[in-house]
Amino acid sequence: MNHVIQEITDRIAERSAASRTAYLERIRREGEAARAKGPARAHLGCANLAHGFAGAPAEDKPALRGSAKPGVAIVTSYNDMLSAHQPYETYPPELKQAVRKAGGVAQVAGGVPAMCDGITQGRAGMELSLYSRDVIAMSTAIALSHDMFDSTLLLGVCDKIVPGLFIGALHFGHLPAIFVPAGPMASGLPNKVKARTRQLFAEGKVGREELLDAEAKSYHSPGTCTFYGTANSNQALMEVMGLHLPGSTFVNPHTELRHALTRAAGRRAVEITAHGAEYTPIGELVDEKSIVNACVALLATGGSTNHTLHLVAMAAAAGIVLTWDDLACLSEVVPSLTKIYPNGQADVNHFRDAGGMQVLIGDLLDEGLLHGDVMTVAGPGLDRYREAPELVDGELVWAPVTGGSKDLDVLRPAADPFSADGGIHMVEGNLGRAVSKVSAVKPEHLVIEAPAKVFHDQLDLLKAFEAGELDGQDFVAVIRYQGPSANGMPELHKLTSPLAVLLDRGQRVAIVTDGRMSGASGKVPAAIHLSPEAADGGPIALVRDGDVIRLDSAAGTLELLVPAEELARRTPEGRPLSDAQWVGTGRELFAAFRRMAGHAEQGAGIFGVSGAESPHHGPGLGFPAEAGSSHLETGAPVGALVR
Repeated sequence: MNHVIQEITDRIAERSAASRTAYLERIRREGEAARAKGPARAHLGCANLAHGFAGAPAEDKPALRGSAKPGVAIVTSYNDMLSAHQPYETYPPELKQAVRKAGGVAQVAGGVPAMCDGITQGRAGMELSLYSRDVIAMSTAIALSHDMFDSTLLLGVCDKIVPGLFIGALHFGHLPAIFVPAGPMASGLPNKVKARTRQLFAEGKVGREELLDAEAKSYHSPGTCTFYGTANSNQALMEVMGLHLPGSTFVNPHTELRHALTRAAGRRAVEITAHGAEYTPIGELVDEKSIVNACVALLATGGSTNHTLHLVAMAAAAGIVLTWDDLACLSEVVPSLTKIYPNGQADVNHFRDAGGMQVLIGDLLDEGLLHGDVMTVAGPGLDRYREAPELVDGELVWAPVTGGSKDLDVLRPAADPFSADGGIHMVEGNLGRAVSKVSAVKPEHLVIEAPAKVFHDQLDLLKAFEAGELDGQDFVAVIRYQGPSANGMPELHKLTSPLAVLLDRGQRVAIVTDGRMSGASGKVPAAIHLSPEAADGGPIALVRDGDVIRLDSAAGTLELLVPAEELARRTPEGRPLSDAQWVGTGRELFAAFRRMAGHAEQGAGIFGVSGAESPHHGPGLGFPAEAGSSHLETGAPVGALVR
């Protein structure tokens, strides 16, 4: 094992010892009770149980009424508006049939919301996006709270959906859980052509019809979008954590192999319950080693920066305290091994065809960069994930993948990487700490020193671009009051195209923001998730137009080149929207989330660390800020992080 990876894993385990121990004690008590009582529904009162199978089909009622067969919950994010989730329409009956054949009985326990960041980009709905992760976690808990179930099948793909399902499932950590992917759509218009069309539209050189035609040829059928954004980063992480069946991640929808893998997931959900010989509760499976494995895979593939938030929150649900320092240290020893758009021109289908997750996982294992001694839903040990599924005479089998990458322009071995360090860097300085995705940025753009142009809304920057006010000059765009407690930390992906236009014209430009960028962003150098955020009195609130900012993503520094004594005399400019202003598109329903949201470094959520249910742990080790305390409108002193 790479000694740095091991040291970081040990450090996380030591830091998390108290909360992880408390979490495991709780779920083990629940697991022991499950083993003793038989199927969970067997201990329900008669009226309770009768309600639980009243609507079931006739063929399932005897099994649900009895106490011999384990019950499997299906929690689904199906809707038919979003391409990634549309395939799930047919999954419940297919899974139910597979569970029946395996000796269990399955029910759709509940649904979770699934919103699309692609639709809400640049609109008010995007301000609900990050909050939806925690809503999904709570929705998962509501589905499982009926206490009818012995394992869980989780149907989710995109952005906040997988992290939300993951967090919710871990609060029922004594139950086994399997994520059932839907797969990516077939390759459409090349991402390079799509991005170029967006830039031409931003310049006014093509019209709406041309742009819409390009977008429709890119996003053209059921399945995830084919670029390597948050959705496909989710899928890669679930496989490397052993929560997918091996090789199931990037199989296209509505294929025979996809259907066979879905049925296999249903069978496996029965086999790993507490009532079989292979009990695999998710709370035991997700441990410090599997969390580090997820971080390594994220860095090695140049995955979505959104996971610098999600992984912290996901780990916390298992009683594990992951920090940005851990990610920064891992990034120093984990090489970049893939070039998938926006980090290259290939899409996830090309990555799969080059060897995909099996070659990637195998190489990282061989180099000692992944922990192999982990639990997975396929059985003990990550070596099983070197194998790829295939159909032989109609039967699903797994075979070892021999040889390395079939396309070194897409997937490289750790011995000959695209770069020696990971695709995501942490930067820090007198403006705070932030995340910078370097895997898609040209080396000559990794360092910039230029005057600030300050905006309090991304639409103001777009208007300035359209008016030509940004032409012919170098600058660092500072977009503030975009953090989790200001307005939900929306993605600012719509800024990528206009700023990329300026970059291509030879201007040196960058972004510094306490908001997010999309997992699809990357060409423009950026320091994002800046913490502390402006709404919590962070120094970004003190920046003035014309102040010089130096961002060095290679060295990991972010500095406002203004004397400290000058900054001490300044007062914040601007402020987050008040509750009275923060209305429309349902945003007023989430005011409590704004006030409860933790800092970006703590996952930007409203939940604490499982097992650390004590106020003296503080934010990051216990709970986010107390209700009403995360806004300057509460009277907090400037520059203070309210705890």
